[in-house]
Amino acid sequence: MLKIALTGGLASGKSFAGEILQRLGCLLIKADALGHEVLLPGGEAYADVLSEFGNNILNDEGFIERKKLAALVFFHPGRLEALNRLVHPPVRARTERMLADFAATDPKGIAVVEAAIHIETGGYRAYDRLILAWCLPEQQIERAMHRDASSREEVMVRLSRQMPLEEKRKFAHYVVDTSGRKEDTQRQTEEIYQELRRIAQ
Repeated sequence: MLKIALTGGLASGKSFAGEILQRLGCLLIKADALGHEVLLPGGEAYADVLSEFGNNILNDEGFIERKKLAALVFFHPGRLEALNRLVHPPVRARTERMLADFAATDPKGIAVVEAAIHIETGGYRAYDRLILAWCLPEQQIERAMHRDASSREEVMVRLSRQMPLEEKRKFAHYVVDTSGRKEDTQRQTEEIYQELRRIAQ
């Protein structure tokens, strides 16, 4: 099995590239989606996050409201680190189980793990190849403001906590330039897939 790390930054187009790879036959594991799951009632991080941040982050049904939680950590790097320490280990454990199951059923398959911080955590070293979804910083800002209904200030704060995409290029085996038309992004991603398919055989 070929293990691929797919990364990018805020609104850089990595999810679009991941969806293309999934349609082409890759297993796609979204770290962000697993992060949502471990915060659900009964999830591995649920009780610890409540203990750390209090019951005020719950809605009437007992679910953690991610917007309330985000508001507590948004301008507080120390609290964000505390949240990451609680959420990231169970996400990694789930990822490893899914990869192991996939390897057992499709030894020549391609598994893609999509995560924004593969490089920052050093986790990319555990993968065979690293794909970066790249676009211009101003495009990230515009896309994030439109997608998330965020202010420019909010987006800039989020970007300031991420490694710039230009810096991430130094680590990538492949770069998908998402700054143009979606058709261009799809063509580049398909070309990368064909190369990965040859390696996986």
